[in-house]
Amino acid sequence: MGSSGRPSSTYPKRMNADSVRSNIIQVVLSAHNLAAEDGSEQVFSVSKIIANPTYNPKTYNGDIMLLKLSQPAVLNAYVQPAPLPDNSMPPLDSGTTCTVSGWGVTRIYSFYLSSVLRSVDVNYIPNCYNFYNSMVNENMICAGSRFGGKDSCQGDSGGPLMCNGLLEGIVSWGIGCANPYYPGVYTKFAVWAEIRKI
Repeated sequence: MGSSGRPSSTYPKRMNADSVRSNIIQVVLSAHNLAAEDGSEQVFSVSKIIANPTYNPKTYNGDIMLLKLSQPAVLNAYVQPAPLPDNSMPPLDSGTTCTVSGWGVTRIYSFYLSSVLRSVDVNYIPNCYNFYNSMVNENMICAGSRFGGKDSCQGDSGGPLMCNGLLEGIVSWGIGCANPYYPGVYTKFAVWAEIRKI
């Protein structure tokens, strides 16, 4: 899953780019039901993978990469770039309602991905160092519910965290899914604004 910031690129969760060839990746925009097409989908091959050279697979710091589409997407009612934040914007307020979406599992320890795109509203949680100690840094943000029950999960990685209409985060990691006191951790998009200029 990825999040589009402009018609010619998408920002997925960082994977091991060295072991993935661009010619085996396919990007599908406007997909809703993975089991059926509705005619609005746009399918692209990837011409280039731009990995984040500072990515740390042990800490998940810098968990972002850029996929260059083989051709620009056609913008229409179904396909639009996500508005992007930058570091000049004020920080989110505690408790800001954000929406995360994806085709991930809907129950922990399930191996069955959702066939339809799902979304859930979660709250931005500042200072999530309180939950994760040194595992979370200034390049990450947290969202979820302090009491559990709402979160992204396995299979949602790379999906968007939209807050106030902006792509604030990209699904990265967490401890389990929807656990009390362990919100989801997202790559903070504004920190990596330079990647979109490539």
